[in-house]
Amino acid sequence: MTHVPPGSGWPEDPARPDTPVARNPGEVRELALKISDLGALVAAQSVCRACPRLVEWREEVATVKRRAFAQETYWGRPIAGWGDERPQVLIVGLAPAAHGGNRTGRIFTGDRSGDWLFASLYRTGLAAQETSVRAGDGQRLIGARMVAAVRCAPPANKPEPAERAACSPWLAREIALASAGLRVVVALGGFAWQAVWPALRDAGYTLPRPRPPFGHGAEVEIVSPEGAAVRLLGCYHPSQQNTFTGRVTERMLDDVFTRANVLRGL
Repeated sequence: MTHVPPGSGWPEDPARPDTPVARNPGEVRELALKISDLGALVAAQSVCRACPRLVEWREEVATVKRRAFAQETYWGRPIAGWGDERPQVLIVGLAPAAHGGNRTGRIFTGDRSGDWLFASLYRTGLAAQETSVRAGDGQRLIGARMVAAVRCAPPANKPEPAERAACSPWLAREIALASAGLRVVVALGGFAWQAVWPALRDAGYTLPRPRPPFGHGAEVEIVSPEGAAVRLLGCYHPSQQNTFTGRVTERMLDDVFTRANVLRGL
């Protein structure tokens, strides 16, 4: 089996066997626009097959596996957004890791980047547990929601521009459906910063021009469709390269999420 069939009992699987499947970028746009329920949207995200290269790669990884996880069943499907349905803080990452989210079924779960991220979210009161190892492990986000700019694990962790564009309607629609109380968007890395900009625009947000450059601690005010002030924060990605070299420290991550708490009034 190259992936977990929808509705077959995987913990927190949002989809059912009859969940509609987008098979090309046009169908992604069409399906995302007509869905008005967040639960239905994440279900459709989790069965998407719009990008042939990504579908082939995520399912190959789920079949071949890494030796350390050889006895595990891999998720092998797109990773849907998860967390509070009306978040105050939205955390945007790049894409699932081949042996992280692609294995566990939850973004930033089961890899070193996630270990750093969830520990920081726990310390700053945005996550209920210090670690996240698999879907259904009791972890929950508090006042926050987490999404990926590209929902499938890409080869070499590098989505192509066309794949990012194909996935953008999922992100834009999720932002629109979950934006009622949104006060802060945290972009983890330059890729997420670039990807979230058009998604925010398509979700009806008013953005400054020109686009401010990404940087750790960068802070930009944007305006929601309802006229509320929202802040976009930049944060270096907690990748192994960044954490091993000291480019990202625990204190740096904590400072960003502490700032997010201040901005949401805590």
